[in-house]
Amino acid sequence: AFMYMNELWKRKSSDVMKFIQRVRSWEFRHQHTIVRMRRPTRPEKARAVGYKTKPGYSIFRVRIRRGGRKRPAHRGITTGKPKTAGILGIKLNKNNRAVAEQRLGRKVGNARILNSYWVNQDSTFMWYEIVAVDPMHKTIRNDPRINWIVAPVHKNRETRGLTSAGRKHRGLRHKGHKASKLRPSVRAAWRRNNRMVFNRKR
Repeated sequence: AFMYMNELWKRKSSDVMKFIQRVRSWEFRHQHTIVRMRRPTRPEKARAVGYKTKPGYSIFRVRIRRGGRKRPAHRGITTGKPKTAGILGIKLNKNNRAVAEQRLGRKVGNARILNSYWVNQDSTFMWYEIVAVDPMHKTIRNDPRINWIVAPVHKNRETRGLTSAGRKHRGLRHKGHKASKLRPSVRAAWRRNNRMVFNRKR
């Protein structure tokens, strides 16, 4: 059944999906920014990113406002060099999915953000569903497939760019020569290339 559902979601421009998504976006618009759900809208996608229908797992839908990041410059005057003269063409380096994960992480601080996926969008908003895990639940702590997330090193993993969406906007989908200035991070690579290291004390 999941395979057929996935095929339906691959055809988002079909009449059936267009109608369902239009009705859903109308419903989602009238709800709160962050909504806890009883079950995922896309069960096959939720399972693919790590969700299980068992205690300790929860799923939330988060609403993000679409668009760029306009600069708040009074009367459009940006003093300085031409490079900094932009007003409208400025975009956030993070993707909207990572922003949604971080907003949920601030809201439910006791949960660990596992992963997320796209659900819907209209002209104003985008909606993502996010899988959260309770690290104190005994079902999670006793499950060897997921109890790695209990370790304290995984606290606030979404704010440090460790989720799938975070790794994407950090450029870590690439390997090899494409990522020579991206690993372990952009700042660490800059520091490595721009500092002078002396092997003995002078």
